[in-house]
Amino acid sequence: MRLFVGDDWAEDHHDVEVMDGSGRRLAKARVPEGVAGMARLHAIVGDLLGEDADDVEVLVGIETDRGPWVAALVAAGYTVLAVNPLQASRFRDRLGVSGAKSDAGDAHVLADMVRTHAHELRPVAGDSARAEAVKVVARTHKTMIWERTRHTQ
Repeated sequence: MRLFVGDDWAEDHHDVEVMDGSGRRLAKARVPEGVAGMARLHAIVGDLLGEDADDVEVLVGIETDRGPWVAALVAAGYTVLAVNPLQASRFRDRLGVSGAKSDAGDAHVLADMVRTHAHELRPVAGDSARAEAVKVVARTHKTMIWERTRHTQ
């Protein structure tokens, strides 16, 4: 079994929609950004899985490939597919002609896009511990350069 999740993120919340393989909406919610929102998303998916959790693959479509939210999705074992915002916009145009845009509507578009076009989307890979260490060192180096420049000026 596969579940398809569309995640339209904003600065302080995420609109999510979960579909089954036939395109039927199983759940829809607005969850807050951060740990509480991630826990809520896991609860929504967990409620839909029931006892068959081992036999289910969860595919998440989101319009970014980085950040703590995406890292948490990857760490949870979900297959996260990065969707270019322009791709999502063109897909939305295929589904309706009104031009209306909403966060909940975008979550629906992303879920349907993942359901029907997952084979054409780029999966987000989880970083190794070594890659994460390089990121920390690079970020620290950049911050030190900025501080040196600030003190010099």
